Amino acid sequence: MGEHIILIGFMGAGKSTVGRRLSRKLSRQLLDTDAMIEARAGMTVSEIFASRGEDAFRATETEVLAGLALRREPVIISTGGGMPMRPENREALRRLGHVVWLRVKPGTVCERLAGDTTRPLLAGDDRQQKVEALLAQRGPIYGETAHLTVDADGRAPEEIAEEILTKLHIGNIRREA
Repeated sequence: MGEHIILIGFMGAGKSTVGRRLSRKLSRQLLDTDAMIEARAGMTVSEIFASRGEDAFRATETEVLAGLALRREPVIISTGGGMPMRPENREALRRLGHVVWLRVKPGTVCERLAGDTTRPLLAGDDRQQKVEALLAQRGPIYGETAHLTVDADGRAPEEIAEEILTKLHIGNIRREA
C-alpha cells in the first residue's frame, strides 16, 4: 500500500477541510479530485452534470483516479463523494494508499450544506430525504473501500486529522506541530 492518504465520504463530511489539515501537518500536497475534474473540463461539477450528465462525470473521475496512480510523491487526496461508487474505483483507491472514510450522519450533512446550491445530487425539494437515501446506498460501499473509518460528526477538523495520523501509524513522516 502506498503512502498516499485518500479521504472518502459523503458531501459535507469534511474531506477538503480535513485534507488541508493533513496537508499542512505532513507537508504534503493536497489534491482535490473534483477540482482536478473541473480544471480538466473547464467547468464546475454542477455544469458538467447539467451539460454532460452524471455518467460522463463519473467516467472523468475514473480517468483522474488512474492519473493519480502515477504519482510517486506521497500526497493527500480528497475525493468526490461518488468516487467509490464504481467497483474499479474502489479497487484503485485501495491500491493507491490509505483510504479513510469520514463518516457523517444525515443531519450533519444537511446542517453543513444548508444553503449550498452547488450539489447537483441534492438539487430540488426534500434535501433531507435525498441525503438519507444516498447515504444508505453509499455507506456500505464507503465501508467496503476504507482501510479506516473515522466519525466526523460534531468534531473539529484538527481532531479528526490527529486521529487519522495516530491510527494510520504512518512511518517516517515529517509532521508540523
